[in-house]
Amino acid sequence: MKLFKGRRVVLDNGQVSPASIIVDAGKITEVITGDTEKSTGEYSEVVDAGDLVLMAGVVDSHVHVNEPGRTEWEGFRTATRAAAAGGITTVIDMPLNSIPSTTTVAAFRTKVDQARDQCFVDMGFWGGVVPGNTDQLRPMVDDGICGFKCFMIHSGVDEFGFVREDDIRAALEELRGTDRVLMFHAEVETNDTAESVAGGDPCLYDTFLKSRPDSMEVQAIETVCKLCKEYGVRCHVVHLSSADAIEAIKRGKDNGAPLSVETTHHYLTLDAASVPRGATQYKCCPPIRSKHNQERLWQALKDGDIDMVVSDHSPCTADLKLMEAGDFLQAWGGIASLQFGLSLFWTHAQKVDLTLGDVARLLCEKPAALCSMGNRKGAIKVGYDADFVIWDPESTFKVEPSIIQHKNKVTPYAGETLRGVIRRTVVAGETVFENGAIPDSPKGRLVFPKQT
Repeated sequence: MKLFKGRRVVLDNGQVSPASIIVDAGKITEVITGDTEKSTGEYSEVVDAGDLVLMAGVVDSHVHVNEPGRTEWEGFRTATRAAAAGGITTVIDMPLNSIPSTTTVAAFRTKVDQARDQCFVDMGFWGGVVPGNTDQLRPMVDDGICGFKCFMIHSGVDEFGFVREDDIRAALEELRGTDRVLMFHAEVETNDTAESVAGGDPCLYDTFLKSRPDSMEVQAIETVCKLCKEYGVRCHVVHLSSADAIEAIKRGKDNGAPLSVETTHHYLTLDAASVPRGATQYKCCPPIRSKHNQERLWQALKDGDIDMVVSDHSPCTADLKLMEAGDFLQAWGGIASLQFGLSLFWTHAQKVDLTLGDVARLLCEKPAALCSMGNRKGAIKVGYDADFVIWDPESTFKVEPSIIQHKNKVTPYAGETLRGVIRRTVVAGETVFENGAIPDSPKGRLVFPKQT
């Protein structure tokens, strides 16, 4: 048995209290609140967090690992090392950008085989819904897929096709009774999409921003809300960027749609007016929008209209991201931030009076529930996996290439000073990161939700 204790433990009710956590065989067997001192003699290891924060490990349910097929973009080893360094104990891998995409049982099994024995934190998997693969959905559920993602617009890679309403209906019908979620990249082509960028300077961020207006998200989300309510299947909007869609989301939830919504660290920390000319490391889809829009996203988080915050870590090689001419229209659209998500969120969350309990709910509990692992991850509770992050919310650090564990070091956060230093990351009771050091041997597991 092992003992983890501290004076600032974030409990499953969001309260922060002194507590001792007993761990056996990778599971939490007892949580004792208050200043009770437990004897140290009976434990094989005692970890005393002292005045540091001890919290459930972060669950990042939106990460593009890209292996196999595009491992030069990232890969299981580097992605999970970055996760461990960032206090993330569970990563859920997105189904596109790898070759093959995770849209069939065979591709899913290939992905699992590639990930085995490479992961420094626990790893789960999303599948994809594309035109013509409805017959693969139930078999992938049986094999342990966490759920599915689809695109309502071109995905950025030709091998992962986008769906129309008939495809979505077929998928939702197939997923009835499985308790698996269907996630949507919620942008559609609209009349506004055709706003001409001809003659616009492609090195100016505003030129790219005009090519993907808010209306693309709003119309897509209205369709998602309608179908979610109609079929009664869990649906989820990934990486919400436009606050203009919040009213549609509220109406959908109020009408009984089993809908959830995430936003990302970059939409909460970056704004369009601050993007320098030619700085294509800031490009993502949907785009970063105005400061006012960002403030509305924070308010929606506080109001409960947005359910969780994830990284949408979407890296690529430097030549695809940093186009020689600084062309926003041609550069790959994705932001690398996996390692810094907790610190990014905490740095800015304090400014809007969010608490440590809010951090645990938005970054741990809710993402775990999304991927059907809310019965074992995302909280400090008896019977749950002993996944913890111990971190210093008062200390700061500077994002420098020397500390970045991502395979490709391109990030818009380079040089930024963040608050919240990760001291230790623990997966199933085993330390996978401590004060800058990562063990040589991967200790993460492949994890799968139970069929309900």
